[in-house]
Amino acid sequence: MPPSICLRSFSQLSLDTAARVSMASRTLVHPQIAYFSTSAARYANPSPKKKGMAAPAKKGTRTLNVKKGRNSTQDTGKRPAQGERKAARKRIVLTNDNALEVASLKDMSKIDALNEANQGRVLGIPETTVDALRAAGAFKTTQGWSLFRRPATLVRKETIELAKVMRAAEDQKRTVRRILSGERLSGKSTLLLQGLSMAFLREWVVVNLPEAQDIINAHTEYAPLPDSQPTQYTQDTYTANLLSQILKANPNLENIKVTTSPKLPLALPKNATLKQLIEIGVVNPEVSWPVFTALWEELTQPGRPPIMLAIDGTAHMMKESDYLNAEVNPIHSFDLTIIRHFIDHLSGAKSLPNGGVVLAATSQSNAPATPALDFSVQVAEARQVDPNALPRWNPYKNIDARVMEALKDLHSPTTKDGVKHLDVVNVGGLSKDEARSIMEYYAESGMLRAKVDDGFVTEKWSLAGMGNIGELERASVRLRI
Repeated sequence: MPPSICLRSFSQLSLDTAARVSMASRTLVHPQIAYFSTSAARYANPSPKKKGMAAPAKKGTRTLNVKKGRNSTQDTGKRPAQGERKAARKRIVLTNDNALEVASLKDMSKIDALNEANQGRVLGIPETTVDALRAAGAFKTTQGWSLFRRPATLVRKETIELAKVMRAAEDQKRTVRRILSGERLSGKSTLLLQGLSMAFLREWVVVNLPEAQDIINAHTEYAPLPDSQPTQYTQDTYTANLLSQILKANPNLENIKVTTSPKLPLALPKNATLKQLIEIGVVNPEVSWPVFTALWEELTQPGRPPIMLAIDGTAHMMKESDYLNAEVNPIHSFDLTIIRHFIDHLSGAKSLPNGGVVLAATSQSNAPATPALDFSVQVAEARQVDPNALPRWNPYKNIDARVMEALKDLHSPTTKDGVKHLDVVNVGGLSKDEARSIMEYYAESGMLRAKVDDGFVTEKWSLAGMGNIGELERASVRLRI
């Protein structure tokens, strides 16, 4: 390459390099700055309003914006029908298809119902008896029937004691009265259900009042009973429903003829059965109480089967009810005809000529304060240990004289004919053998995934408050860690 061309290329490269250096120096000394200005935004067109946004209301006017945004929640579901929530809350589930079927489970029979050799065994409830118990309202939503394949129950020592009482009442045709007492979740309602089951299997007539609270809480209409002194009050709708339950739970009433001449506002067919008599009160609630009294008169005629008269939640009927009389004063529960009928048989004022048992179960989960009932039960339990024991009454508590009079047989140290007709059954904890039996049933049903040995039974028995069956079920079946 000639020297002139080389010098010319070098000079051009030097000029380019110098230009770049000069530009870089100007950038460092004088950086480019973008100045802020509001004139463009000030004179620009206003931005469009967002969809769904409403302009503020003018002063002095009232507007209501009922438009909903795209993301707003709307109730598109169907509302439950009247009574549907209550039906779902009180629905009784007695089967669990996911539970295993216990092959060794034996059904309770008519002979086994009063057999003392069954103590400590779990016996199944026959299907026909389950239907009768459901119709009588014996099952509770708080009980664990929905955990197992089919309803079954443990025959405990209190069950055997109740079976002895029922056998004596049936053989000697006498009226035996018992109050079931015990701590919370000890199984009082289940023991009451066992008594009803044995009565159904022995073909007794069962009249069960599922919950005393439903009678006295002023949730049904009532009216004074004509020509009653002191004034009694009938509950026609409740009595009609009770008659319907009695008819469904006791199918043997269909074969019993009416032998008396009841005075009813409506005519009774010739050669009518007790089923036809009950149907009159079910269809016509305004005559339900005369029909109930006529039915009871028929059931107490000679040759009729024994009667099981039961109620749960006894404390609710041992006080004033929520109903008001014409003077706007509370009506005592004893002045309601249904309660009065039960109290007369519990106190011994009336008896069952063909024999039977009157059962009243207390409750510790849902019970009002009833000092008279609590003191009477305390006296009876103390006399079972020492016949001469007499607990002292607390003078600072209000006493209900009518309740004390109805339960006066609990205070008496003597018995009639050597038999305590009114007594208290204290439902306590299970023994370890009984606890092992029920836990083996849990394991065979697939609800207890543990080896049932002596150590495991002792551990759960202790955690359950020395055999409280409700706590035992909670600790072994319901509680999963």
